[in-house]
Amino acid sequence: MKDTDIKRLLYTNLLCILSVFLSVVIPSLFLDNFSILEAHLTWLCICSACVTGVNLLLYVVVKPNVSPRRSSLSHKVTRALKCCIYFLMSCVFLHIIIVLYGAPLIELVLETFLFAVILSTFTTVPCLCLLGPNLKAWLRVFSRNGVTSIWENSLQITTISSFVGAWFGAFPIPLDWERPWQVWPISCTLGATFGYVAGLASSPLWIYWNRKQLTYKNN
Repeated sequence: MKDTDIKRLLYTNLLCILSVFLSVVIPSLFLDNFSILEAHLTWLCICSACVTGVNLLLYVVVKPNVSPRRSSLSHKVTRALKCCIYFLMSCVFLHIIIVLYGAPLIELVLETFLFAVILSTFTTVPCLCLLGPNLKAWLRVFSRNGVTSIWENSLQITTISSFVGAWFGAFPIPLDWERPWQVWPISCTLGATFGYVAGLASSPLWIYWNRKQLTYKNN
């Protein structure tokens, strides 16, 4: 493991963090009195688009897991379609899980689905960019001692921190503080966002501090 690889990972993660900040700054330039709390659903769509766009751009530029074989155009199109299907399936699956955890079943369906979309953006999109539509690779990365690179280590940390942040974000909802950010699903989406950013910021540092202990099967 080279320090240059860790720096490359750090710069990539910083750009992903920048995409979250852009989702807050850009709407305020075009929309009067824009607020994440008052226009939360709009912000969720913008944030999802920004994060997805930056992840796709970084995948094209950085290419951390490039296959040595050249792929045909039909293969690339098929792969892109599979990624879209996987993303939609992830949104539906997370929507069902969120409902099973206590979200309204009939009321606030759009809010719940957009929460699932932003959570899929923070978790599924990076998996698709790094690993592709390959469930076996996903299971390998999230199993014990299954990672083969620092990129997969970072993916592990960021994905877990996003889910943990969303889970912690649910705690203030039943409290009678009567704050605007307690409205469903604002605190959960903000928790997932903070978890995503925290995972991106902390994973390169964790990898750097533990670089002597980390070993990968393909090394």
